[in-house]
Amino acid sequence: MLTDKVVLITDATHFLGKPGTSVLISEGAKVYAQDETFSDEAARAKFAELIPGVTPLAEQDPEDVVATVVAAEGRLDVMVNNDAYPAVKSAIDEVDIAEFRRALDGLLVRGMAYAKFATQQMKKQGGGKIIFISSAVPKHGLPNYSMYVAARGGANALAVSLAKELGKFNIQVNALAPNFIESPTYFPQELLDNPETYKKITKPIPLGRLGKPEEAGNYLAFIASDKADYITGQVLYFAGGWA
Repeated sequence: MLTDKVVLITDATHFLGKPGTSVLISEGAKVYAQDETFSDEAARAKFAELIPGVTPLAEQDPEDVVATVVAAEGRLDVMVNNDAYPAVKSAIDEVDIAEFRRALDGLLVRGMAYAKFATQQMKKQGGGKIIFISSAVPKHGLPNYSMYVAARGGANALAVSLAKELGKFNIQVNALAPNFIESPTYFPQELLDNPETYKKITKPIPLGRLGKPEEAGNYLAFIASDKADYITGQVLYFAGGWA
């Protein structure tokens, strides 16, 4: 259970944001959510209606977002970097370096910023958890998606390194690394509705299917809970046996 735990999750309308937020709340957590769309009041209201119990934040700068949560609750127990950015396909000789920088910023630099400000608070309160929701893809690589894979691999490495640095402060840091999870960010519905395409997508997966978002949400809730206090510095693959 996550009763009374204060959680901040980023990019809440993407990737594992919605299922993760729903499961965390169902486990008793007080969840604050950041998303680039939440600067708009109507978008915040829509998300709050979609997921009862969540508190969407208007702030966008990582330092301001963390400060807002701490000002409201006096602590931050779990920082979930649910960073999302499109997996842009490009052969290496055609790579757009500006696009690569954007991918690094969205999938790595931003997570580092949130980890920095979360760590400052967690040291004061005597502990906490930082979770990077990244990807299992860096384990095997993926031709023509080097920009995305490199950025995700950097997030995995960041989690492992921060865990070694922050363990003495009772701060656990892990990367939850999914792949082949049902998500419109990476698997648009029109692909899933095509039997032949779905068969091709799921062929490399030993379990023979895509993972359900709520399954990933349950794994996230476990890593965020006190039951995972002795787990740190891990890249936790969640990919139906593919990784």
